[in-house]
Amino acid sequence: GTWHFILTCGTVWPFFGEIMPVKQIADEARFQAELSNSGANLVVVDFTASWCGPCQRIAPHFESLSNKYTQAVFLKVDIDHCRETALSQGVSAVPTFIFFRSKAKLATLRGADPASLEAKIQELLGSEPSEGISSETVQGHVDMSTFYDRSAQECLNESDDHPLAGCLSSGDGYLESDCDEQLIISLGFLQPVKLHSLKVQAPATTGPKTLKLFINQPRTLGFDQALGMEPVQLLELSANDLEEGAVIPLRYVKFQNVQNLQIFVKDNQSGSETTRINYLVVYGSPINTTNMGEFKRVAGKKGESH
Repeated sequence: GTWHFILTCGTVWPFFGEIMPVKQIADEARFQAELSNSGANLVVVDFTASWCGPCQRIAPHFESLSNKYTQAVFLKVDIDHCRETALSQGVSAVPTFIFFRSKAKLATLRGADPASLEAKIQELLGSEPSEGISSETVQGHVDMSTFYDRSAQECLNESDDHPLAGCLSSGDGYLESDCDEQLIISLGFLQPVKLHSLKVQAPATTGPKTLKLFINQPRTLGFDQALGMEPVQLLELSANDLEEGAVIPLRYVKFQNVQNLQIFVKDNQSGSETTRINYLVVYGSPINTTNMGEFKRVAGKKGESH
């Protein structure tokens, strides 16, 4: 009965100011409702069991993380009481932590390792809690960085000291070109997505000017190819766009089933020797709410190290 669920699942914590309680999930309907209600926020789900020693040991850490990372939603699912949810999510061992955003599964982490759990939360949020996290959405779309396939990221002509990763989060890093002003940025996604708009923050002098966008290419384009090919969309950015971080709309109808996006930076604002991008954000939404690649990963066919 209900009393048994409350005893095994632990205490429901009261809400004090910024203290965010871990929400106990009673059944599959409540689980789906919480995923829906969380919108674009990161959701961290702890699949646990009352008889599992490691689960009990990591429980206080999970509570602590929920209070530290208040921009995320933390759920706890007892697999003995929510069997349907555990089965539908492919949980075969406890503790298992599964991460969602916009109802799409982003990653799975097994084992009671507080450091790994916090590192994964930080990775998916995109920054340390002290830096804050942008909850900015564009007409119901989200920052697509959590859907990037890190193994399918590439940038041609990037500087060794300032590679692509420097512009994909809002910290102090940045991307800079190496030999000349041109760049080709290739971003793969974990699942097919719809892309709505993008934002480029960069210096008014060395920031990019002409962008040619390509999608679903079998491999990263070369510079000669990118120069000669007709893009899906051509963008001309102004210095104001770069300084203000303006959201640049895409031809949404052309970006409805995107598996990879390639951005050819043809030139920069002032004709300077190198191009710099401080922050690149792509806005959109996943087509499906589940990622079958994550099921394969849990089964051990793909590494969990990224």
